[in-house]
This record gives sequence, C-alpha cells and structure tokens, in this order.
Amino acid sequence: MREFKTKIKVAANVEDVYAALTNPFALELWTGCPAVMSTEPGSEFELWDGSICGKNLEFTPNKFIKQEWYFGEQEEESIVTILLTAKSNIRTEIYVKHTNIPDEDYDNIKLVQPEFDLKLLKRITAINEKTVTERLLDVDVSKLNKDG
Repeated sequence: MREFKTKIKVAANVEDVYAALTNPFALELWTGCPAVMSTEPGSEFELWDGSICGKNLEFTPNKFIKQEWYFGEQEEESIVTILLTAKSNIRTEIYVKHTNIPDEDYDNIKLVQPEFDLKLLKRITAINEKTVTERLLDVDVSKLNKDG
C-alpha cells in the first residue's frame, strides 16, 4: 500500500472550490461526465464514468472532505482527505492526501493527478468568472430546454 500527497493552488474563493468538488452539477461541468455526489456522510459517490467511486465519510463545508475510494477487494480502506484553506477572498489551497493506495494502482493515480489538477484549475477558473450559482442555473435551464 502506498500514499500520495499533493497541494494545488487555485485562483478562486474557497466556496467555489468546495462546490466544484461536492456539487454533482458542478462536477459534471468539470469532468464532462455524469456524477453521483452528496455531502451526506455514508452516501456513495461516482465520478468519471465510474472510474472513481467510493463512500463519502465526512464534510466540513468549505474546509474539509473525507472519502473512502474503492479499489476492488482490499482489506485496508483507501482514504482521501481534502483540506481547503482560504488564503484570501480569491485564493485557495487544496491539500490532498490519499492513503492505502494499492501498489498496482499507485502509478496510475500519480500519472493521472496532474491532468486531474489541470482540469480542476481550468474548471474552477471558468466557474470563478461566473458564480457557481449562475453556472448551475445555466445547467438547469439547458436541461429544461433539452427536455422541453
């Protein structure tokens, strides 16, 4: 089992960053894939067409996210903790620690993380140009227009 840590600096306020990581509509905008997400501890989540899935363990709004990621049959829980730190009204640092990564999955996590970070930075920057609420209203309206 291995451990991975990273720090990402984002030019966005902590509320928008938290929403980008926890709101299913924001996650869909960011990943381009359907997302299942809730901030209810014990709820299941699924991102990137099922490539990442697990259980939500703990949330402190705008500060902390803790999840268990599933890697098939493994004895030890693989835990991801995300700490958000507001450095100013328009700057946030994201600290990610991922423990108990199976050895056979570690290189994939390590290689994918920079791409994940870049997509997150681009999406949050785009969200920062409009508030998250405005973006979500755009999504809701577009879904209504397609269904109507």
